[in-house]
Amino acid sequence: MKEAEPIPLARPEIGAREEELVLAVLRSGRLSLGPVLERFERDFAEWLGVSDAVAVSSGTAALHLGVRALGWGPGDEVVTSPLSFVASANCLRYEGAVPVFCDIDPVTLNLDAGAVGEAIGERTVGILPVHLFGYPAAISELERLAERSGVDVLEDACEAAGAVDSEGAPVGARGNLSAFAFYANKQLTTGEGGMIVPSSAEVASRLRSERNQGRAEDMGWVSHERLGFNYRLSDLQAALGVAQLERADRLLDGRARVAGLYGERMRELGGSAAGDGDPDGLVLPASDRGSERRSWFVYVIQLPLDTSRDAVIATLAERGVAAKAYLPCIHLMPHYRERFGSHEGQFPVAERIAERSVALPFFSAMGEPEVDRVTAALAAALAARVPP
Repeated sequence: MKEAEPIPLARPEIGAREEELVLAVLRSGRLSLGPVLERFERDFAEWLGVSDAVAVSSGTAALHLGVRALGWGPGDEVVTSPLSFVASANCLRYEGAVPVFCDIDPVTLNLDAGAVGEAIGERTVGILPVHLFGYPAAISELERLAERSGVDVLEDACEAAGAVDSEGAPVGARGNLSAFAFYANKQLTTGEGGMIVPSSAEVASRLRSERNQGRAEDMGWVSHERLGFNYRLSDLQAALGVAQLERADRLLDGRARVAGLYGERMRELGGSAAGDGDPDGLVLPASDRGSERRSWFVYVIQLPLDTSRDAVIATLAERGVAAKAYLPCIHLMPHYRERFGSHEGQFPVAERIAERSVALPFFSAMGEPEVDRVTAALAAALAARVPP
């Protein structure tokens, strides 16, 4: 009997349309800063419902340019989440700003607005909420806090393309500078790539200059008006983005379908959505609330407290199922400990969740047989009851 193919953690859905558009760019000879890049920006802005969008080389680049556009610099404090991909804090450090972490909501895994209010101090210049794993942050509450405190908001929507917030607005479309990412495991992919939604036409002009080594937008002369970076997105990558946007709704629906299958199977293993069951048991991603709609980026579960995560991941691997500890807390990474003196126990909710979280294979083309294989492997791992 043929051994089953391994199930990867992620797999982009690339088809004939992507191939067609990439080949057209190759044949055009315009591989960078060409018409397809401009088309991708227009298409993304239209899809999101905003007036403009600026394509860059990564979500990290988008965040960095957003920090610079807001003028956050040396010694400025910005309140953000300790449970995130490290770029949401690193982008501040690039400019000498100081990430001030605060704890998270145990259900949504996003910034706790009450904790943010307590963290705002005299040197605070901004709030950087992360829409973690595609679930919309409490952005309206955070905006009110920012307005009362006289600080700015930069949204990390790198995992949340297609999500909808509590007021029914698409995440990233509220007028704040907002960063998106198109890495290979994202809802929409360009392989590597990002997008930043500007807050004004003036900001958009600066962003386009800084992504291209500070050159003037008209490109009439190799003159550099300001400090800039090589943060360009090529037309080859933009072609992938155009094709992905053409079927964005289908891609998002496919991910929601897989998440639904996982939810059914995980409940059979005794799991329950965050906030609905035993917080020490098998915890599943939070259900949508009110007008909020998650855009499914990854499928991350929290293992029961009495279970070794390493043993679970090893058992899954033995059965051909990829899995990963996802995500570690940023403040406990070595360079953050060394620079800021951070330590265990500072943010107990975030740390408790980070210690138990595992990402399971997740991509839009997964079928029921694959979900069943993952579930069976997880059931076997949990039945072994290897203590942490």
